[in-house]
Amino acid sequence: MLLSGLISNLRYGVLALATIGCLSSTALAQEVESSDPIKVALFDWTSVNLNARIYGGILEKLGYTVEYPTADYLSSLTTGLTNGDLSIGMEYWATTAGEAMAASDATGQTENLGTLGPKAKEEWWFPEYMKAKCPGLPNWEALKDPKCAEAFSTPETAPKGRYVGGPVTWEGFDDERVAALGLPFTVIHAGTDAAMFAELESAYQRQAPIMLWIYSPHWAPAKYKGEWLQFPEYTKECYTDPKWGSNPDAKYDCGKPHGEIFKYVWSGMKDKWPGAYKLARNYKIDTDVLNKMSGEIDLDGKTPEDVAAAWIDANEATWKEWAK
Repeated sequence: MLLSGLISNLRYGVLALATIGCLSSTALAQEVESSDPIKVALFDWTSVNLNARIYGGILEKLGYTVEYPTADYLSSLTTGLTNGDLSIGMEYWATTAGEAMAASDATGQTENLGTLGPKAKEEWWFPEYMKAKCPGLPNWEALKDPKCAEAFSTPETAPKGRYVGGPVTWEGFDDERVAALGLPFTVIHAGTDAAMFAELESAYQRQAPIMLWIYSPHWAPAKYKGEWLQFPEYTKECYTDPKWGSNPDAKYDCGKPHGEIFKYVWSGMKDKWPGAYKLARNYKIDTDVLNKMSGEIDLDGKTPEDVAAAWIDANEATWKEWAK
């Protein structure tokens, strides 16, 4: 009888646990408005993919289905998000995506969810050791001196200086800037973000000449000692009116814009996944935290998934507040 009673109680306990599990699953399913996958865009630089994995990882904790399609940065604003092929992009930099953002806004099929947190800065950058070879730096006019330009040259560009721009999908108008300001430089576009920073690491270790596109938030300005070039200050007119600036016949005779980083979603997200929409609207990240985590990926060899998972585990109270 005693043994029979124990078995009966054990069976009851197992049944009770199974029932609780079913009830929990049912409750979770009721909270998730649609089982269709939320498509979080991946692009071609580290911080955006890290933010995508953090946001997507939180969604998965909340019971949503998530996919991570790789997309083109600018056309994702004007095509992917507008037609619902993408649900959200976590980083659109006003410094490079301003025109695409305006075009996206005009469609009425996307929504700007506000700022991510960090301020965006993108500009030509050089290591401090290059100032000895080009004493007029960081003033951009120093680059017009043929000797200074040659100091930044490589065998493939000599006697012109060499500037390593970002992948062509980032735009940035560096080719136009070189032409408008009459700089004796050749623009070489890196194939990927990783390739660009690998080249910086190699040059820096050898104290070799390099001028390249550096952006912040990123770990590079903290790791390497150097400065951004000081171009004429950006204004909207510089990019739209040739008569503005030192060259009356050309646009882009100024530096790159500085600005915010924005989150964008497909306009249907608010109604289809209101919980995920609210989480995205409230999502913020600190610049120093983002730089540190990006360095863990690029410098320490960790995966974005692992770094994102660690942040999610360590900041449960924060993201639960976002999701309320």
